[in-house]
Amino acid sequence: MLIFYTMKNNLLLLTFLVLFNCKSASTKTATTEKATVTQKTSSLYEISFENAVHHEATINATFNNLNDDDVEFRMSRTSPGRYALHEFMKNIYSVKVTDSKGNELKATRPNPYSWKVKGHDGTIKVSYTLFANRGGGTYAQIDETHAHLNIPATFIYAPSLAHDAIEVTFNVRKDLNWKIATQLKSLGNNTYYAKDLQYFMDSPTEISNHSVRSFDVKGQAVNFVLHHNGTEAELDAYFQKVKQVVLQQEAIFGELPKYDYGAYYFLACYIPNASGDGMEHRNSTILTSTRSLADGGLERNIGTVSHEFFHCWNVERIRPRSLEPFDFEEANMSGELWFAEGFTSYYDDLTLCRAGLTSQEDYIKGLAGTFNYVWNSPGRQFFNPIEMSYQAPFVDAARSVDPVNRNNTFISYYSYGSALGLALDLSLRENQLNLDDYMKLVWKTFGKNEIPYTVSDLHKTLNTYAGTTFGDHFFNNYVYKSGMPNMVNLFNTVGISLDQFKNRVRFGAFVRDGVISSNTSIGSSAYNAGLENGDKIISIGDYSLDKDTNLNSVLKNFKSGDEAKVVYKRFGNERTTTIKFLPDNAYTISLDLNADFNSKIKRDAWLGPKG
Repeated sequence: MLIFYTMKNNLLLLTFLVLFNCKSASTKTATTEKATVTQKTSSLYEISFENAVHHEATINATFNNLNDDDVEFRMSRTSPGRYALHEFMKNIYSVKVTDSKGNELKATRPNPYSWKVKGHDGTIKVSYTLFANRGGGTYAQIDETHAHLNIPATFIYAPSLAHDAIEVTFNVRKDLNWKIATQLKSLGNNTYYAKDLQYFMDSPTEISNHSVRSFDVKGQAVNFVLHHNGTEAELDAYFQKVKQVVLQQEAIFGELPKYDYGAYYFLACYIPNASGDGMEHRNSTILTSTRSLADGGLERNIGTVSHEFFHCWNVERIRPRSLEPFDFEEANMSGELWFAEGFTSYYDDLTLCRAGLTSQEDYIKGLAGTFNYVWNSPGRQFFNPIEMSYQAPFVDAARSVDPVNRNNTFISYYSYGSALGLALDLSLRENQLNLDDYMKLVWKTFGKNEIPYTVSDLHKTLNTYAGTTFGDHFFNNYVYKSGMPNMVNLFNTVGISLDQFKNRVRFGAFVRDGVISSNTSIGSSAYNAGLENGDKIISIGDYSLDKDTNLNSVLKNFKSGDEAKVVYKRFGNERTTTIKFLPDNAYTISLDLNADFNSKIKRDAWLGPKG
């Protein structure tokens, strides 16, 4: 998701594998010998794609070892790594239910998401059709280019069998040269195994005519699977960047996580029919983009690679207790997303800089967008970072039809956490410490041992690393409250200038063709003048707005403190008001060309390559 971005639940003993039936000698894959099945297998699935051209799959599910007479089976309402409800049931139809002998069973519907069945013989068989046409990190997409399957969006399940093992057979389209890429353990003949429901739901599967590249990192394989319309040479060039990202992030923690079967897999679809997204999983990630490598993807897609790979530490193993285990029936709420998603967002671009994929100058200039969004947002007066994280079920690809006031009340936990990560890193470096070592301590304390953490645990760990005075100050002012650190001084310590151009004025809303197209920002010039979303501005002072005159050109005629008459239309009626222009509070961030030698050394220590 971005980058947004899935999560794992009590999976210490789980194993993941991607099996690639490709002939490339350069591909390093895990073994495909029979799995040692230590639990009874109670759920069996078979999925076929004969009608892929119309985005349909036929699925047959068999649920065995049913002890209760009244049995429920259902579709998930959530997907690991997403926090909002997505109601996958809406794409299921032609449902038929029988017992083991083929006798039809009556299924009742207690709610929109599930069925209940009585009178079975210990087994129920369910067949249904799935419609799937969104290729991203949450849903499923089936067409003649691929079967892109996020498991919660694809398979029904029986909650009573959640702790039993699962097997699934993918009947691939051989006429389309499809191959299977998944974390699931191969049992041979296109059949795969999951230890339990949590493991199964967290195992996205890409079935397509894809290519693979691999390299070894201290005895573990990192594999990049790419389904695209480009060339092998483009993939080779891109994979070199992927390798640099992996090694720079490994250097932060001092080690890769211990991947199941000693392997990690990027599952990338860079195709026109995909939806831009990224979603982390325990030993893999989904990466989707409409940008091909030849059309900007070589440069622009790598940021999602960086973000999602960092999640294999932060979120997958350094995991909030609030998301352990993941709930497939209700929205998943966590107050730790400013750290889980936000600190990951801080490190994604930082990694690109350290890897030499972005220059220091471009990285520093690029900080301004997030910096301005977070520290100039009126939302900080309503919610602190923890409370912003609680908003995830309403904003994480969630849908609503009623107007909201989020541009005034909400700051993305990705951005807020990224700004906090930057502030904490520079604050630590001012004290001859750094965020890398704090993250490493969090990793060793919680992630490596897979002990779920709370906000209080993060606070205590910072106290342990940097001292109680430092840790209490940071959390009490910037996490439990919404204060802003003294960023001018912090940037100055690493030879960076933070400036504001107070001679410019700020209107306080987006205006398109003279029409205000967003809620006006609380406290801004437009807000104070009583202007609102939907108002059509006719003139400001002596300057008319029309299709040939945009707002920015008009604002250049005013300075802070100036007042002007505004003529506008609302609901078809012409009105007037007076606007008093306030200074533009936007920041610019740039290299300080006059920085002293020590500041430059500190900047290089921050932004330079590691390992």
